[in-house]
Amino acid sequence: MQNDKGQGVSHATDSQVPGKVQEKVPQKVEDQLPDSLHNTGSNQQTGKVSHAVGDSKVPQVLQEALPEKVEKAVPNAIHDTGNQ
Repeated sequence: MQNDKGQGVSHATDSQVPGKVQEKVPQKVEDQLPDSLHNTGSNQQTGKVSHAVGDSKVPQVLQEALPEKVEKAVPNAIHDTGNQ
């Protein structure tokens, strides 16, 4: 049963987080995880998206977790964001 903070159920459709942990944390915490790690469909709302436009050697979960300015600081040979 879910309480007013969203605890008691998982809000993910796919997750690498253990089920008991998913059930104990508030939905707000679940939504802050990158969708490639714990898919709640919240990446677009939280800004946790990859800014790569080409190839990337950076794992998807890190691409979604890092701020855009950090992604753009990585050389395009490693993580192509289209910046010169």
